[in-house]
Amino acid sequence: MSAHQYDEGHTVAGWTGFAVASAGAVVLGLGVCTASAIALAGGLGIVVVSILVTWVLHLAGWGKPAGRRPREQWGWRVRDLAAREGHPGCVGCRLAGRGRGAGRTAESYGAVVAAGGGEPEPAAVAESGR
Repeated sequence: MSAHQYDEGHTVAGWTGFAVASAGAVVLGLGVCTASAIALAGGLGIVVVSILVTWVLHLAGWGKPAGRRPREQWGWRVRDLAAREGHPGCVGCRLAGRGRGAGRTAESYGAVVAAGGGEPEPAAVAESGR
């Protein structure tokens, strides 16, 4: 259980992405200070890697969907069990081809979370046509 009174959105994906992006910013700053094109390119490359690492961790369930989560999922080390189905309105999930069902709504996402993740409830499957 988290020591926080509120879900502040801290996740493994967020902290890892922040750390890698910070390293990229440091390399970019060194490239600016030394006028090195190689350091600038390397720093930009590291920033791109941070985006990819954050996205992959989000898809693996180490991120969080937009909006409120149940209190037992507030800790930053808690995996999102419904990530395999995709989060409604999530661009990262849409880019990965998740959550594209016609009946995929915030209500059906809530049914997946309430059911413990993994597979959606039968009503959600019937609505989405899967």
